[in-house]
Amino acid sequence: MDNRRSGCLSGLMKLFLLDKVFDWLQERFGYKSGSCMGCGCGTILLIVFVWLAASIIFGTDWLRPF
Repeated sequence: MDNRRSGCLSGLMKLFLLDKVFDWLQERFGYKSGSCMGCGCGTILLIVFVWLAASIIFGTDWLRPF
């Protein structure tokens, strides 16, 4: 069984894409939407974003280039 984690460039790309998806979702459904529902959805999106970001950060081997 291969236990290799993704490398630095892959981790940076995942974080970049996660940031863009998070911004888009916040504009549509979250805090930036301006609707009453934005508070609940924004909080849920924030919790999911922190969880995914932590899994990317701790699941990446930052000393390996690829």
